[in-house]
Amino acid sequence: MTMVKKIVEARLRSGPPSLGIAASPKNSVGSKIHEILRRDPSRELAKNSPNSDGREKLLLETRPAVGRCFKVLVADDHPVVRSGLASLLGNRSDMQIIGEAKDGREAVEQFFARHPDIALLDLRMPVMDGIQAAAQICEKDPSARLVILSTFQSEEDIYRALRAGAQGYLIKEAPVEELVGCIHAVCEGRSWIPPSVGAKLAKRVTDRELTRREMETMQAIARGKSNKEIGCLFDISEATVKVHVTHILEKLKVTGRTEAINVAVRRGLVEIDSALVA
Repeated sequence: MTMVKKIVEARLRSGPPSLGIAASPKNSVGSKIHEILRRDPSRELAKNSPNSDGREKLLLETRPAVGRCFKVLVADDHPVVRSGLASLLGNRSDMQIIGEAKDGREAVEQFFARHPDIALLDLRMPVMDGIQAAAQICEKDPSARLVILSTFQSEEDIYRALRAGAQGYLIKEAPVEELVGCIHAVCEGRSWIPPSVGAKLAKRVTDRELTRREMETMQAIARGKSNKEIGCLFDISEATVKVHVTHILEKLKVTGRTEAINVAVRRGLVEIDSALVA
């Protein structure tokens, strides 16, 4: 057992599991990620593979498809990015762009109207974001093949995207070859998570989960609300708010509200721009 695995297993035994899996020596980060990814038997997690400097990377098996032309839907609220992706992929013999969408709601509509083999969904879109769109699509079609494209790599965004049903999460700065490989892998029923994204996911699944009320309280804290104001906002006593705040600090492993905000923003639990809106 590697030192990394020993540390993770110790953390799993010492604190509540994030995904409701019984904490025991048999459980590992890999098994918890399996729970996130497992929507069908074909999605298999590969073994950890050490890179040249000895750190473990979380890798997922990929193989190129041969002799197929995949129908692709592209959703991005930036016209230049959307058109660029459509042009880039549409010029390939193995892909056909059958639809474009400027927001999440339009992406859902286009998906069920055009039935693509795969949809590329921008994470941040107006009306409905990529994660919400993925959740709606997968609710109606559990076999849907979806990839989230993003400039963001926060732990919470990655976690929520895969929980919503996406099989791939790719950073927009990735080279074209990686985008093509991702599309082929996901269309063939496998998952695609780059090592940097996988490392953040592995960290996220070992973190303690905030409850719905704790999340709401954390968002209120990020907006600068006092305990008294938070109590009025949720119609609960100030003493109850203090309990929620104590639990938040414990789970985020911080000692104060300012540090909690910094950690929550870094993890993607709150967005600083929206948090500042009263």
